[in-house]
Amino acid sequence: MVEKELLKQWDKEYFWHPFTQMKVYREEDNVIVERGEGNYIYDIFGNKYLDGVSSLWCNVHGHNHPKLNQAICNQVSKISHFTTLGASNVPAILLAKKLTEITPEGLNKVFYSEDGSEAMEIAIKIAYHYWHNRGFKEKNKFITLNEAYHGDTIGSVSVGGINIFHEKYRPLLFDVYKLPSPYLKAVEIAGREKALEYETTKKLIEEVEEFVFQHHQTVAGFVLEAGVQGAAGILPFPKGYLKEIERICREYNILMIVDEVATGFGKTGEMFASIKENVKPDIMALGKGITGGYLPLAATLTTDEIFNAFLGEFGEAKHFYHGHTYTGNPVACNVALANIDLFEEEKTLENVRKNIEILEKRLPEFLELNHVIDVRNYGIMAGVELVKDKKSKEPYPYGERTGFKVAKAMMKRGVWVRPLGDVMVIMPPLSIKEDELNYFLDALKESIVEVCGN
Repeated sequence: MVEKELLKQWDKEYFWHPFTQMKVYREEDNVIVERGEGNYIYDIFGNKYLDGVSSLWCNVHGHNHPKLNQAICNQVSKISHFTTLGASNVPAILLAKKLTEITPEGLNKVFYSEDGSEAMEIAIKIAYHYWHNRGFKEKNKFITLNEAYHGDTIGSVSVGGINIFHEKYRPLLFDVYKLPSPYLKAVEIAGREKALEYETTKKLIEEVEEFVFQHHQTVAGFVLEAGVQGAAGILPFPKGYLKEIERICREYNILMIVDEVATGFGKTGEMFASIKENVKPDIMALGKGITGGYLPLAATLTTDEIFNAFLGEFGEAKHFYHGHTYTGNPVACNVALANIDLFEEEKTLENVRKNIEILEKRLPEFLELNHVIDVRNYGIMAGVELVKDKKSKEPYPYGERTGFKVAKAMMKRGVWVRPLGDVMVIMPPLSIKEDELNYFLDALKESIVEVCGN
């Protein structure tokens, strides 16, 4: 057994962590997770933490769930992997069928990948290739939103809009049409109190529709997250915005590409945000919660109409030239099937809806704090935004890492979170219990007061 202090040393010496300033990381004491149980993680020293970020927004039913563990073991004992280029496997087939049954009507074809970035990359390529195969080669641009996040590959970054993440790579990216962030524009128009009302949506949509009218002949797809811009700090769409975008896409012959990587699999109280918002995308990307947070898997779903545009004689070269070594991995697909079964067996969505009620009842408490300027939620996904001065809306300097300091204070209280800048993110596993959620919120409030003052 490797000594614990040696593990800490090797972690800092050899492991380059994602989205992490390693100079700072190497100077600090960090959690090295050894195991998990239910909604908790345990580090190598035996310290216990409530998983406040559902393992980066992906854990659904808690850690070390016996049914999910067994699904993995059952498949490993048969075969762990074989290519799906020209072959198939049983779990991948069964999962594809299941996904078409639980997603919005019309999404009848499933293309697998390993994470949400890849699922969105595939969605972009499918949309572009679809119009090319149909002879509309001029439809080669995408409409996207400022403050959008769709992943970290070149295509998904191209349709993203968070400057601190994406601006450095601008010379590598393809050009897109950019529209304002719905929430930020709504606040600008109507103020925070009325930002999410349908009357505000109507004003936003006028601008969107005018832009689409001018450019639709060159647009392959409208790319947007499903109901909330998550990585931008949990910025929810105003009421009816997603439905209005669907209407515009239908009217102007544009593919609606919905990113459900973060929102999918229960976080809204429905299985998918698209179902909650009553929209039927042409292309939908799934990831994160698809395996319950156990193994890397993602999927891009699309319609028969889009799929059929890729059919033809072999010599026509219409087929979709895309695929990965581990596409449709049978172990990941098998645990995904078990994950979906658990939604019904454990009444997961009922638990989520109860917790959403608790969250929405308690979030206004944070606005009483002098350094909280806004609270936002979309389902069980929530953000508490910190500022240096509430009256002037002056933010904390980026380099002060105020959100990180609050997260460290929460660790002392046994809760592990990862903020988005100075937005404290609330994103527990869907299996979190009422008392655990209340403890999480109490710990967050106490930690904000400790770091920022009351």
